[in-house]
Amino acid sequence: MQYFTVEQANRTLPLVRRIVADIVQTYERWQDAVRAFELASVASGAEQSAEAEERQREAQRLAEDIAGFVRELEALGVEFKGYDVGLVDFPARSGDRTVYLCWQLGEPEVRYWHELNGGFAGRQPIDALAFA
Repeated sequence: MQYFTVEQANRTLPLVRRIVADIVQTYERWQDAVRAFELASVASGAEQSAEAEERQREAQRLAEDIAGFVRELEALGVEFKGYDVGLVDFPARSGDRTVYLCWQLGEPEVRYWHELNGGFAGRQPIDALAFA
């Protein structure tokens, strides 16, 4: 596992920000495509219509795009946590324990951290933590 310092995490943010924005935007389009597929499926009854098949292919393509973006983040060592809000965690070390540096789309820099099982609700300001 790769560990980040606050400075390293902030240096990766320009790229992470672009990837996360792509995920959030594509996720919204995927949700719309799934709804359109469901509506077309209901309207077509027992046999799937050409429109429903096309909507299903579009939803699958968007899901594949999202999975590709998530793999890009994973390749950077970043963990993606929130499709709707663009939440990511950067593994870090504080003394002898692993914690997450936490960033959300729209924030100017990495300013928060939380315990591995603390999640977004457990976010605390970085200045409250000593990093190794």
